Amino acid sequence: MESIFNLDHQNSNLDNKIIAGLERISQVFKTLLWEKSKTLNLSPIQIQLLIFIQYHSDKKNTVSYLAQEFNVTKPTISDTIKTLEQKQLITKVTDKKDSRSFSIKITASGQKIVAETEDFINPLKKIIEKSNPDDKLVLWDTITTMIQQLNQLQIISVQRTCYNCRYYSLNEGNSFCNLLQQKLKKEDIRIDCPEFEQNTTN
Repeated sequence: MESIFNLDHQNSNLDNKIIAGLERISQVFKTLLWEKSKTLNLSPIQIQLLIFIQYHSDKKNTVSYLAQEFNVTKPTISDTIKTLEQKQLITKVTDKKDSRSFSIKITASGQKIVAETEDFINPLKKIIEKSNPDDKLVLWDTITTMIQQLNQLQIISVQRTCYNCRYYSLNEGNSFCNLLQQKLKKEDIRIDCPEFEQNTTN
C-alpha cells in the first residue's frame, strides 16, 4: 500500500489528503502548547494535567485514570504529579476509605498557571468561530463519529462521549439522553460530559 506521505499518492487521493491535513493540525496543537510551556518552565504534559485536574472531578483525578486519559504509563504520571507537587501546583488528598489511594487537587498557584496557559488554543478557536454554522455542524459530526470509532478500535482508551454513555439511546432514529430526558441535536452531542457513565452493555 502506498504511503500517504508519498506526495504523488497523497495528492491524488482525497482520503489521504484529509489524513495528512489532520496530521498537520495535530502538529499545530503540539506547537502551540510547546510555545506556552516554554514561557512557564513547564512541560506540555504538566500543563495538560493541570488543565484536566482543574476541570474534572476527584474520581477522574487519580494516577490510574490520568494514565489512561493521556495514554501514558502510571510511572510517567506519577513522576509528573511529583514534580507538580514539588512546585506546589497540586496537592494530594488521601482517600479516607483507603489510605493507599489519593486524588489530586489543584492549588491556587496551579489555578493561576491554568489561567495563564489554557488560552494556547485561541488561534484555532478564532478560526472556528468565523466558520459557517452549517460547516461547523458537519465538522462536529465528523469529529464525534471519528472519536467513537477510534475508541471502538481501542486507539482512544478513554472517552466520555454521549454515544458510549448508559444514558444515551436512539429514539425513533434520533439521539436521546435519558438523564436529561431530551432529544439531542448534533450540536448537543458531547465528547466530555461530567454526567457520563459507561455503557456496560456495549
